[in-house]
Amino acid sequence: MSATTGPQVDTDSAADRERRRALRRMRTVAVSLLALAAVVYVATLGHDGVLGFVNAGAEASMVGAIADWFAVTALFRHPLGLPIPHTALIPRRKDDLGRGLQDFVGENFLQEQIIRERLGAAGVSARLGTWLAEESNARRVVDEIAVVARIALGKVRDEHVEALVTDALVPRFREEPIAPLLGGLLSEAVRDDVHHGLVDLALEELQGWLEANPRTVQDVLGERAPWWAPDSLNERVTARAHVEIVKWVGDIRSDPEHRARIALDSLLERLAGDLLTDPATQDRAERLKDRLLDHPAVVTTGISLWQALQRALSTSLADPEGAVRRRLLAEVTAFSARLAADADLRARLDRRAADAAVFVVERYGSDLTAVITHTIERWDGKEAADRIELHVGRDLQFIRINGTIVGGLVGVLIHTVSVVIH
Repeated sequence: MSATTGPQVDTDSAADRERRRALRRMRTVAVSLLALAAVVYVATLGHDGVLGFVNAGAEASMVGAIADWFAVTALFRHPLGLPIPHTALIPRRKDDLGRGLQDFVGENFLQEQIIRERLGAAGVSARLGTWLAEESNARRVVDEIAVVARIALGKVRDEHVEALVTDALVPRFREEPIAPLLGGLLSEAVRDDVHHGLVDLALEELQGWLEANPRTVQDVLGERAPWWAPDSLNERVTARAHVEIVKWVGDIRSDPEHRARIALDSLLERLAGDLLTDPATQDRAERLKDRLLDHPAVVTTGISLWQALQRALSTSLADPEGAVRRRLLAEVTAFSARLAADADLRARLDRRAADAAVFVVERYGSDLTAVITHTIERWDGKEAADRIELHVGRDLQFIRINGTIVGGLVGVLIHTVSVVIH
């Protein structure tokens, strides 16, 4: 019982179909010339004179056409199906062909000097700058970056952030002494008066709150009043205390040289020094750090911060006119302008591109060229022959055509020499 097979699926691409049509056309031309030579040969057989020259040329054309047909066909299959030695070379020796092609590519293309010369001649950075100078191209780059960035952000899950915090950040923070770091930062902040801005902001907010909430302040102060004092007296005292507190805070805000400010500066300087030199203060800072790291809120806070950052970035990246995209576009445009104006920058980028290409070739060149061998080895003999013939067969048909024409001319020349000699 014979097996039933379904219809064969055409796996040729549009380019392959066009190659097959071109190959068939050239085969038709080559066979037509052979047929024409045969017809002329038969028609002029036994004639002398000019027709004798025509007959000799036609005979030689047939010989040349058949010889070249044999040579071309022998590359891909056995001519007429006959197992003639040294025919069907590609099907029989496709693996050797693949290894030879692999060696050829590796020895003649994937060499450091060749790569550097070609990249240097290509002027990659100059071309990149010219391409990016077009606003549509710059926007396209920004759009692609935005898409990739949003995909990357979406791939980061809460459990990834939790693992990062618990497995990487917290252990690292435990190992790193916090006191010298805090002491150094605080010392620099005090030296550069960075903290004054924070103090001014805190005083402004404090004064505003005190002025807006006199009743709350008076209630808090009233809780500390003696029980035996009359309520009317306590109210007058707490009201006066509230006024004085507001005035005192206002004085501190308006006077950069206020004693409270000076005392705060002195306190911060002493704390910075203790964090850098005093073992007791350093020990307290480390214990505080450990308590903070042990608190469950560390992980939840890290996740919350990441979620907020993720949402903000994703929203801005999704908006074509968002701040992130505008900034990216500005940076890409500025980069293209620098490439156009700065020859040294272009030279550096070209060198780095060449270094990167050489690194890739040196590290992975053998793997890249091995793809040729592995691919050809997976083909069976007939498939290898068909694929190669599909790409070069059309040009090989010119060998048959040239053989027919040149053979005819050589036949006429030989016949002329024979006539002259006799």
